[in-house]
Amino acid sequence: MGIPDYVDLAWHGDHGRRPGPRRSLHIRAIAAAGVELADEGGLSRVSMRTVGVRLGMTSMGLYRYVQAKDELLALMIDEAIGPPDFPAYGQVCWRDRLSAWAYAARSRLEAHPWVLGVSLPDPPALPYQIQWTERGLEALQPTRLAETEKLSALLLVNVYVRGQTQLATGLGRRVRPGDNPGSRYARMLLRLADPERFPRLVAAMTQHAAAPPADFADDEFRFGLSTVLDGIACRA
Repeated sequence: MGIPDYVDLAWHGDHGRRPGPRRSLHIRAIAAAGVELADEGGLSRVSMRTVGVRLGMTSMGLYRYVQAKDELLALMIDEAIGPPDFPAYGQVCWRDRLSAWAYAARSRLEAHPWVLGVSLPDPPALPYQIQWTERGLEALQPTRLAETEKLSALLLVNVYVRGQTQLATGLGRRVRPGDNPGSRYARMLLRLADPERFPRLVAAMTQHAAAPPADFADDEFRFGLSTVLDGIACRA
């Protein structure tokens, strides 16, 4: 599999291997401009033209760095997640290590929620993405998992983190201060669901509605992550 040019640029910069004048702009500056636009107004603000305007260049000029918008978006995601600069693991067990990785990844996604709406054009291969993968595999080193199984376990945790963060972020957009989306959802279903037809759902929602107020996003994330790690522990 060949290395896409934009990936090679992100790793090695411009070594003048293309004919013509040397590129004057580092590709991370392009990614950073795109991240600024997305943070300000969502992905709808991002195009080759708007990024070019932000950088004081034409959209055609950007094609010397990226061949299509999906490549630009991939670079933006790598820039948004940044390096995994959370503290070293120390001597803690693999579960605590992987939990630290998961919470750090969640924090980056919450800071740039538009990332969750982007599909990557290629498998993750950009510098920061690879650094996150390496830190995740490091977390799993104390286990007995084979190296390929460590990759699969990390993928499972990553999919969970992205999915749960996307769900919580979506629900949070319509939440008023002091409101709890889980309790509000339970009360709504109790008004809609017939206990004769949906006895199990009604029982669960009744218990949920009667429970003390809780932080839906944090509580659900903690429960789900613990359950995922329990599953990995069966193999570790």
